[in-house]
Amino acid sequence: QVQLVESGGGLVQAGGSLRLSCAASGLALLSRYAMGWFRHAPGKEREFLAAIGGGGGNNYYADSVKGRFTISRDNAKKMIFLQMDSLKPEDTADYYCATSISATYYTGLAIDYRSWGQGTQVTVSS
Repeated sequence: QVQLVESGGGLVQAGGSLRLSCAASGLALLSRYAMGWFRHAPGKEREFLAAIGGGGGNNYYADSVKGRFTISRDNAKKMIFLQMDSLKPEDTADYYCATSISATYYTGLAIDYRSWGQGTQVTVSS
């Protein structure tokens, strides 16, 4: 059973940076799965942020974070990362990583992702 554990959230001032991590276990090769990051803020719909192919590269970003957030992965360590720069108060949310169904299939739709972590909270103060 795939397990994902996010970490790295916290409180940061607007304009600051955070690096989120997602540790995967229960799978033989992380490279078999594209990965995505989503967030969920109170009173809002779950929002897609970024996705990355199984081998890395071919990154895909939501317009709301393009140029500020960077997704990356280390398959050998079974880790996924989300570098978040120039944070804004509207970035405040719980952040989740998720596995897609294959290495090459990934979209901005939560329904296309199979396993999810428990989330890490990010709060950006103004």
